[in-house]
Amino acid sequence: MRLCVVLLLASALTTPAPLQIYVVDVEGGKAMLVVSPTGESLLVDTGNVGEGAQRDASRILAAAHDAGLHQIDHLVTTHWHRDHFGGMAMLARHITIHEFIDHGANVQPDPVVDAFLHKTYPVLYGTAKHTVVVPGDTIPLGDVDIRVVASAGNTIQMPLSNRTPNSYCAAFRRRADVVTENSQSIGLVFSFGRFRMVDLADLTANKQFELMCPANPVGPVDVLMVTHHGQPPGNTDVFVHAIEPRVAVMNNGLRKGGQPEVMTTIHTAPGLEDLWQLHASELSGQEYTVPGLFIANDSDRPQHAMPIAPLRPAQSRDSAPPAHNGRAYWIKLSAYRDGSFAVTNARSGFSKTYRARTGVPFTPFRH
Repeated sequence: MRLCVVLLLASALTTPAPLQIYVVDVEGGKAMLVVSPTGESLLVDTGNVGEGAQRDASRILAAAHDAGLHQIDHLVTTHWHRDHFGGMAMLARHITIHEFIDHGANVQPDPVVDAFLHKTYPVLYGTAKHTVVVPGDTIPLGDVDIRVVASAGNTIQMPLSNRTPNSYCAAFRRRADVVTENSQSIGLVFSFGRFRMVDLADLTANKQFELMCPANPVGPVDVLMVTHHGQPPGNTDVFVHAIEPRVAVMNNGLRKGGQPEVMTTIHTAPGLEDLWQLHASELSGQEYTVPGLFIANDSDRPQHAMPIAPLRPAQSRDSAPPAHNGRAYWIKLSAYRDGSFAVTNARSGFSKTYRARTGVPFTPFRH
């Protein structure tokens, strides 16, 4: 009996700690908490402004508490849109943030954004560290390699792995060039041993083309954080198909993201095994949705049945989607150095483990 106890304790002590990633529900905004095996933390975005700020900050704090955190080492604000920085000030009241990272000045005038940047933001980083990143920069997070591949409208020029011609470039058709904060988004590639994940925030189709063509600098990844909340402007074959993700995680809202054309792009990506969604999507309907096991949240007043036909997105900003201010659930990833990882739906406790990818050459970042 004593020998069995000793062996069990030895096994527990030698089990490697995972990289933990919480994709937090901030109602179609963005918030992702990354915790290294040694406890360093990085938060990507803080959700919505206005009435949603306190709600979203509370949900982020709940994830930080679950991870055992007492501080945030790095906060990356990918771009200055209201659904990406809104909970920052509220969050900073309750937990210490040591470094504030962004792409620089706002390029899309907005009175709410500009007031925050001129008055509130300098106070928040005044007693911390403030960093403006450019493509090629790295963000330290223990033994997790985080590389900036896009920032302020520029994309990385050096290869991250063996660059190979991107066969999807030839069919790409550029969209009209409009400079918005989406085009300025900070894009990140995470590497932990053989595990790889990419998150381009809301990077536009044209900027994805500039990053991915004529040769793919990112290579195959295990996990794709779906771009632009699962909306059409940010999900292109030239990116989604070229990186061959095994799993995609979509930070959509009930009526934000998940349109049929996006779902088609994601589900036809070579090698895709599963799509996980923060929300049920009425824009997908039954025809384009995924099983409920892979969906973390519904509305506060869920329907008895999802219509088969996808709902058309509201054409007016005044047409607000149904609120979901009740209990929210995150999607959590636990990744290991050998390339294996698990994804868990906090609502149901359903978890799926993905074995390490085989047959795909891996080259660490070149410095």
